[in-house]
Amino acid sequence: VLGSNGSVVPLFKKQITAGGPLTITHPDIIRYFMTIPEACQLVLEAAAMGNGGEIFIFDMGKAVKIIDLATKIIKLAGYVPYKEIDIKIIGLRPGEKLYEELLNDKSTTLPTYHEKIMIAKVEASQYNKLSEEISILIDYAKRYDTHKIVSQMKVIVPEFKSMNSKYEALDIK
Repeated sequence: VLGSNGSVVPLFKKQITAGGPLTITHPDIIRYFMTIPEACQLVLEAAAMGNGGEIFIFDMGKAVKIIDLATKIIKLAGYVPYKEIDIKIIGLRPGEKLYEELLNDKSTTLPTYHEKIMIAKVEASQYNKLSEEISILIDYAKRYDTHKIVSQMKVIVPEFKSMNSKYEALDIK
């Protein structure tokens, strides 16, 4: 979400103010962007149409190459990319992907009355398996077993990597 905490745009502005360089993790990395009002509107609209249990997918438009965004922001600030403000490739962080996968291969979407909101059609077996894994996670949480909580979270979200923590040993390789 553009301008929100964790968004790359405020980071780029800060880096430009400091004289650069703008740091990106990979030259081919792409992301989708929408404004805070757009995101809020879609979330509220989806909440109003939900009956319970649906997974909503938003049409976020065309993906943007972060390196292109960095170049445009440098130009908009009145500088020449790579001459006055450099762009430095720093490498992907653990678990970071080049592109966001909005649906897995076995999923399809169903349209809603809103052109930018779809409902993910997920196989019952996938839902049942996830529900079972979450029940296990809740059980560990009720027992305050942090080691098992983190371990189970990594089963549910295998892409999640612990960075600089005692749980790195649990990372699924």
